[in-house]
Formats: sequence, structure tokens, C-alpha cells
Amino acid sequence: MNKKPQKPGSGASRVLKTRVKKKSGLKESSRRWLQRHMNDPYVQRSKAEGYRSRAAYKLIEIDDRYKLLKPGMKVIDLGAAPGGWCQVAATRTKSAPESPHVVGIDYLGMDAVPGALVLEMDFLDDAAPARLIEELGGEPDIVLSDMAAPTTGHRRTDHIRTEHLCEVAADFAISVLKPGGHFLSKTFQGGTEHAVLDLLKRNFRSVHHVKPPASRDESVELYLLAKDFKGRVDDASD
Repeated sequence: MNKKPQKPGSGASRVLKTRVKKKSGLKESSRRWLQRHMNDPYVQRSKAEGYRSRAAYKLIEIDDRYKLLKPGMKVIDLGAAPGGWCQVAATRTKSAPESPHVVGIDYLGMDAVPGALVLEMDFLDDAAPARLIEELGGEPDIVLSDMAAPTTGHRRTDHIRTEHLCEVAADFAISVLKPGGHFLSKTFQGGTEHAVLDLLKRNFRSVHHVKPPASRDESVELYLLAKDFKGRVDDASD
């Protein structure tokens, strides 16, 4: 059974706050980040419930709202490491370990996820799209992407690089999805997502901006959800 994460302060029991000492040798900014991370209720809940990361709850909350994942669906998960979204997708689509219909990809290695097959390769590799479809054994019903570019510390640069990944993921989804399929991708608030938004509006019947509760309030991340793929136009009729 999939449990919904409780909002901070809604739990029956209190969790003791963890403090990171100032004499820990960390920079002050790093110390504050670590302390916030250790006291994050989603981090604590993910450890208690066996999810690889707090990011699993972002997909859980989006799926609880929009009802995207259904038993038997074929799923592709881009930027799968450390595996939280694969875990949720495999559980909710009832993907069996002996014949998985959830396929992930990431250039970072990760432990196996029951019910999912994960390729250790870069999605930007020219051979990656064909490998994903080959391993999945057909067109996906949904393409998920929680990809984000490694941060440089320069917000504008990081924004542009992550938006590029979102655009590449959208192009891939449009090229492989079944008619009626869905696409969900991380993006950032700002001006550069408009090109991706226009692309999705042309190819899907509805497009939504979603910020699930598990996404921190101070974070600029958003998720683009494109539902009900219209289908590819035949080259002949084009």
C-alpha cells in the first residue's frame, strides 16, 4: 500500500531536531544545508518507508493528484538515480521483477530496484533512446524525468542547463510515447521554459505546472505535466 507523506507537524509523534555543531569543520552554508536536510520530514519518512530519496514523495503526490500510473503501464524514468521514482513507478504499475515494464537510465550507478531495469549510461548519449525502447519492449505509456544538471553555483547557468535537459526529455517523449501517453519533467521557474511549454501544448491535450508539497517552498523547481499525447503525424501526411 502506498502511503501519503504527512505534512510537517501533522504526525502523531514528534521527531527530535538534529543539530550540526558549528565546530564540525563544515562551511556555514554547508552546515545549515546539512542540518535542514537531516531535519526534513520527507527525508525522515523516506528512511522509515524504504524510499531511496525524498524525491519519491514528489512523484507520489503528483500521481495521487493526477492518477498517472496504472497497473501494466510501460514507464521510462530519465535520470533515475538514486531510484526513488523507479520504486514508486514499479510499485504503482505492479511491475514484476521477472518481467519489468519500468526502465530507468542514469550515468550514475545505483542499486537494483525490484520491478525496474536501469541502464547505467548518459541519456544524452546518441545510443540511449534506442536502448531504452529496446529494453522496454515497446512504446512507453509515460515518460518521467527528474533530471537536473550538476550545479555550478551560478544560478542562471544551472537554470539553462537543466532547461536543456527538460527540452531534450520532451523531444524524446514526443518521439516515443503511445497516443494518450503522459510526460512529467522537472523544470525551473523562469523565462526559458516557454519554448518547452509551447512544444508540449502543440503535442498534448493538456499541460500543467505542478509544485508538489514535497518540493521545498524556497526551491525554484517546478514540474511540467503534459497529459494525453495527441500522437505523431505520419511522414506521408506531413
